[in-house]
Amino acid sequence: MTTAGEAAGETGRDPVRPVLVTVDDDPGVSRAVARDLRRRYGEQNRIVRAESAQSALDALRQMKLRGEQVAVILADYRMPQMNGIEFLEAAMDVYPFAKRVLLTAYADTDAAIQAINVVDLDHYLLKPWDPPEEKLYPVVDALLDAWRGEEHKVVPETKVVGHRFNARSSQLREFLARNQVPYRFYSSDEPEGQRLLAAAGEDGRRLPVVVTPDGEPLVEPAKSELASRVGLATTPAESFYDLVVIGGGPAGLGAAVYGASEGLSTVLVERIATGGQAGQSSRIENYLGFPDGVSGSQLTERARRQATKFGAEVLTAVEATGLEVSGSGRTVRLSDGTSVGAQTVILATGVSYRQLAAPGLEDLTGCGVFYGATLTEAEACTSQDVFIVGGANSAGQAAVYLAPHAKSVTLLVRAPSLTKSMSYYLIEQLRGIPNISVRNCTEVIEAHGGQELERLTLRELNTGDTEIVDTRRLFVFIGAEPRTSWLDGVVARDDHGFILAGPDHGVDGPKGWPLDRPPYHLETSVPGVFVAGDARAESAKRVASAVGEGAMAVMLAHRYLEKL
Repeated sequence: MTTAGEAAGETGRDPVRPVLVTVDDDPGVSRAVARDLRRRYGEQNRIVRAESAQSALDALRQMKLRGEQVAVILADYRMPQMNGIEFLEAAMDVYPFAKRVLLTAYADTDAAIQAINVVDLDHYLLKPWDPPEEKLYPVVDALLDAWRGEEHKVVPETKVVGHRFNARSSQLREFLARNQVPYRFYSSDEPEGQRLLAAAGEDGRRLPVVVTPDGEPLVEPAKSELASRVGLATTPAESFYDLVVIGGGPAGLGAAVYGASEGLSTVLVERIATGGQAGQSSRIENYLGFPDGVSGSQLTERARRQATKFGAEVLTAVEATGLEVSGSGRTVRLSDGTSVGAQTVILATGVSYRQLAAPGLEDLTGCGVFYGATLTEAEACTSQDVFIVGGANSAGQAAVYLAPHAKSVTLLVRAPSLTKSMSYYLIEQLRGIPNISVRNCTEVIEAHGGQELERLTLRELNTGDTEIVDTRRLFVFIGAEPRTSWLDGVVARDDHGFILAGPDHGVDGPKGWPLDRPPYHLETSVPGVFVAGDARAESAKRVASAVGEGAMAVMLAHRYLEKL
């Protein structure tokens, strides 16, 4: 990659000067765009140009680690390997607040319309853009003005020093990645990792060690401590709200967006990272409005930004541990010992992955055995034979996500086929990927390994035959359980722990119901406390339905408040 700044003799990196990035595989066009940008904006901004989408992504990631701010990204549509829309979609994961411009020929205007839906395109420009004073500069001026009007906080690099096969190190890396906190991992047995440990006064016996952006070392930090040190909100600004939303998955984010946008003082409480299980999905292809699919992290990050734009507070690494009811007031107790009051509560706690019960798995969790396709493990699967347990959509999406990295991906399914548990489009997609195979009527009965997973023992259910296979990576998707035990004795649940709501309580309503009216459709056994998403009994377990329930729960909360 070449940069216009370096071509002009600028070799320094000033994180205060916002960066304008342009990428075009035609060297002549690339130089022309950079020249015109430098002429107008070179004094106040750094201009970076690239001649391929991959080199531009590499440059964006490097700038992110250095704490630089990218204001505008201009990408040509017709590029090999990765077109402009695909590039901008990937760039959003690195710089979600950068303004996005697509350069198109007249024949590609349909692509520009598509990009508006896929990457929230800010503008598209037809080539040629001459004269730039009329066709280029007014557009970039407006985008820069809009970008400057938003809050941009430079977050320098966070450093994590740990052992590659340490479960705690893996968990902290995943926590940072899911919360989109820039970080770099250093193995404790490598020279740079050892230098960082020495600077922190540690000898490597206590891992991981996290070095915060301001240079403070944290030894084996809890998630709540780490969150507060890297700029994530962990304490509510107020003691009482109109609405408290518990859980930051699609249902919780939907509720936060609609609650805040409709004037309710709203706080969302999330125990790990917004997005929930959907946020870990590599690609959601059946969500309305995204014909080319969208990654779970991109979709939920946009939703989080929407919620905060409307004024909702989002608390991270804070867990709800109890719910108290006193008259018309509801109090949510939090894991840090504090509490927050509200007039209404929406329970969107979602579900957690069910653990696979087989010898050896518990000891190797985080050291080759993972629940969910973690964001930090894809590259570690390079040239590996990877196994996935499960036959539902989440397992299929993980297989598609890992296939480009792995040597092979094998789905282990207890059922005789995938048709009853996986969407048809996903089954067809799996069939079209040559390094993915499906083994039906097969289960894992034991895991073997020392510091990390080395082998699995598999059993064929029809014959009882066993087989030992070599692998370093096992991902488990065997269903989920609701995170509702903290509501025991307060909110009515079914035998599996899912929360009952509305008509689930029967014609006579829930036991002890104090009001003359029956519960609203998503209202629990406690008036003013609603449930949305996967935690609700008999819910659809789909992203679209969860978002819809979050919005509906807000409407019902309004109705409840009107009658107080």
